[in-house]
Amino acid sequence: MQLVMMTVLPALTSTTRPTPQTRRISPVTATGVVLGLAGALLVCGLLDHARFSPTFTLSFIAPASLLSLWGAALCWLAPRTGRTLNVVVSVRPQHYIQALTQVVFLLYWGWFWRPVYDMVWLITAQLIFAYAFELLFCWSRQHTYHLGFGPFPVIFSINLFLWFERDWFYLQFLLVALGFAVKALIRWKHRGRLVHIFNPSSFPLAVFSLALILTGTSDLTWGQDIATTQFYPPHVYLVLFLIGLPGQLLFGVTSMTMSAVVVTYLCGLLYYGITGVYFFYDSYIPIAVFLGMHLLFTDPSTAPRTELGRICFGALYGLSTMVLYALLLRAGVPPFYDKLLQVPLLNLSIRLLDRLAAAKWLRTITPVSSSSALRPRQRHLAYVMAWLLVFSVLSATHSVGDHHPGQFIPFWQQACRAERPHACAYLTNTQLRLCRAGSGWACNEAGIRQTSSSRLAQPSSDFNGAGGLFDRGCALGFTPACQNQAPLARSQETRRVPTSGPPTLDDYPILLRGTKRPITTQAPDVLFALACRQGWPDTCGTGTRPAPN
Repeated sequence: MQLVMMTVLPALTSTTRPTPQTRRISPVTATGVVLGLAGALLVCGLLDHARFSPTFTLSFIAPASLLSLWGAALCWLAPRTGRTLNVVVSVRPQHYIQALTQVVFLLYWGWFWRPVYDMVWLITAQLIFAYAFELLFCWSRQHTYHLGFGPFPVIFSINLFLWFERDWFYLQFLLVALGFAVKALIRWKHRGRLVHIFNPSSFPLAVFSLALILTGTSDLTWGQDIATTQFYPPHVYLVLFLIGLPGQLLFGVTSMTMSAVVVTYLCGLLYYGITGVYFFYDSYIPIAVFLGMHLLFTDPSTAPRTELGRICFGALYGLSTMVLYALLLRAGVPPFYDKLLQVPLLNLSIRLLDRLAAAKWLRTITPVSSSSALRPRQRHLAYVMAWLLVFSVLSATHSVGDHHPGQFIPFWQQACRAERPHACAYLTNTQLRLCRAGSGWACNEAGIRQTSSSRLAQPSSDFNGAGGLFDRGCALGFTPACQNQAPLARSQETRRVPTSGPPTLDDYPILLRGTKRPITTQAPDVLFALACRQGWPDTCGTGTRPAPN
């Protein structure tokens, strides 16, 4: 694999490519292009029958009409004001390699969660809108439009983290427009080059995330579903690690990703050592955060140029993610914003980080100083090899991957019995979630916990207390739940301790999934082997095996 990388990748980034030539576009041709893009945008909205509604259709008619009017006015004024409409073809490896990485992840994720594939027309519509908007924005400012793959990684990155619901989908186009406008308008000189300050995908994501938090309207998006379902595919951490390697090798962003992962893991390990539970509950590094560390904040154009600066940049991203996660939970806000809000502030810090990295007192610890004899690509390869070693260790110890103990109920049962911080509340909420998914055992256990302690998180109102949980468990065929109904219906004096019991074969496909996609097999041997690995009692070897309902 290393031989292929070192043979093929240099060709992709060769500096001997021909100089792009600027082409002048006639107003008639420009009008046709804009109207064609606007028409294609409208067609994409009409093709998505699953989301059809008057508001959803208007979400496409409005931007298509706006682009058409804007383009027609611009092309009509161009010959009258001496304005030229120029285009230069500029294909950059940074754009199409990032886009290919994101496409592979979207395809893999969508194979295990169908709504991703259902979004294909809407993602296509956003791409069309992005090309049309950026084209018109450049021409309106009398700038040459650089035609390439630039919009692809921006749109794919946005759709890896946030979608708006059907009746609010017009906000998705506003989000895209904000990203490209900020990229063009807000710029500075960094190390002798005029570059955009903010990542064009992370900036609008942060702004819209903040607006959703302040207005309490997170339910207008698929944000929580996206963050949850990205863990559905098997071996998803490994897949993300592998598909990220080409970009890390080419663009030298490995140090950012690796430092973010290592710092987050070490802080999580320290938290576990102190409390006995995991900071992110079901993982050291949630997959959505791990994704952000690979495909969100690692844009080399908006990152520090020095190696030490990039390491600090990644470490700050990891630390800020943990701080935001804690603050969002305390505020009662969905925590999926933890990887989105901080990136613009980090983008603003890159000049400071580069200045600090160049300080004399830091030169002795700068990673570049220890490898000054290496050329950039050799240094990139060295960091990739170090990252490979780190990831291998994390995977071998189940610190990342499909088998982290925090996903499974036995860990939280033990943590609750040991009175670890927040363990009982998390266990109860997990049992409530599994009860809604159809586990009679989970309903019964949540009901027992509700009757035994007033300190636990209260069940949601849809169960109407412990009695409702026992009713639900009994209706699902779990016998102990039926036995627990009668004592609750009697007077306080005749009540007895609620009855518990082991899960049944009908429960195990629901209970054993952890935070992965639903288990479809009903084969007892497979279920008991999985239950044994997760630590469920009486499921290993010749232990007692519950009968099916």
